[in-house]
Amino acid sequence: MNTGAKVRIANFRDAYWERGEPGRETPAVLVRQLYALWLVALALKLLGSSWDVAWHFKWLRDELAPPHLLNTVGTVIAVALVIFHTFTGYGADKQALRLMQVGTGIFLVALPIDLINHRINGLDITSWSGSHAILYLGTAVMLAGTLVGWTRLYPRGRMRPLGLAALWFFFLENVWFPNQHQEYGVLEIASWDRGEPFAEPSLIQFAADQIGRPVDRLSVVQFSLPIADWVYPVWGLVAGALVLVLARRSLGSRWAATTVAGGYVVYRCLIWPLLAGIDFPTSAVPLFLVLAGLCVDLAHTGRVPVPVAALLGSAAVTGIGYGGIWVQQELLAAPPISYSSAAATFLVLVVTWTGGDLAVRRWAQQRRHEPDTRPATA
Repeated sequence: MNTGAKVRIANFRDAYWERGEPGRETPAVLVRQLYALWLVALALKLLGSSWDVAWHFKWLRDELAPPHLLNTVGTVIAVALVIFHTFTGYGADKQALRLMQVGTGIFLVALPIDLINHRINGLDITSWSGSHAILYLGTAVMLAGTLVGWTRLYPRGRMRPLGLAALWFFFLENVWFPNQHQEYGVLEIASWDRGEPFAEPSLIQFAADQIGRPVDRLSVVQFSLPIADWVYPVWGLVAGALVLVLARRSLGSRWAATTVAGGYVVYRCLIWPLLAGIDFPTSAVPLFLVLAGLCVDLAHTGRVPVPVAALLGSAAVTGIGYGGIWVQQELLAAPPISYSSAAATFLVLVVTWTGGDLAVRRWAQQRRHEPDTRPATA
């Protein structure tokens, strides 16, 4: 470390490293620095996780694999930020800090559980395992804390809505992440059928040994798509649309949901050739998610009552979602789905959309009566 960096760190420590209560007045410049680091941490975790799922469709598991190390760097930065918020009280009020602490705690507890699970159960490649679900939960709660903190404390200015949209993008990616198992799995099977499997022979053999079969197409299918066909559309359209509804209400702009969904799809389209370029498996990109975001935005156009918006929006998201998956299956690639699950998707989405929309509106109304704690733009 050069002398200049040491001086800057020492100056930062002397200026801000002091015990304080959450929600204390924070200089605008410090708020920007802290939440810029949050965005860096989340971006590193995003890149690591994107590489990680492709890695596990090619190689046997390795705790010290490069994707894990990249993800770990992001996690270390996030943990350091939570420690700073906790000790100094800067950059987070009580609610935001509690969510950050709980989310980080859940994530750190889940890490050894996941390692033990892999030691006991072997490959466990599916993104839908219990230990992985705890990791997603921890990340979601941590992200909720950063969203609350950003909303309440980030200074006014052009970066405020852009950063908030970025946080909702990260939230959507975390929610959608388990569905990538099916999106990678369907192309893994296609690669086997072409006679050019993505997975290395050792991984295919290991997966076949786990289910007590010889290496054949059935064992590859079991390894690639072990999840019921109804899971992909139900989880993706219900959980994904709910995140887009919350993002639309939080951001308040006319095309907020479309922008967040489109940002995620664009990211997946960009990471696709990067992974292919370094000889890693590719996935089916959920292009239909952009149309789901558009449906959410259109449902919130005008002064439509929440139950009506939820009813019409859920019908549109369900119809366009299932139809979009079918079109992708015919023209490009998409996971197999159970079309009979559309009724359940619609009903569950109506309930969650209505509840989530009302909750955000109530929270926004309460915020109007609270003092504005955001620093000035200066």
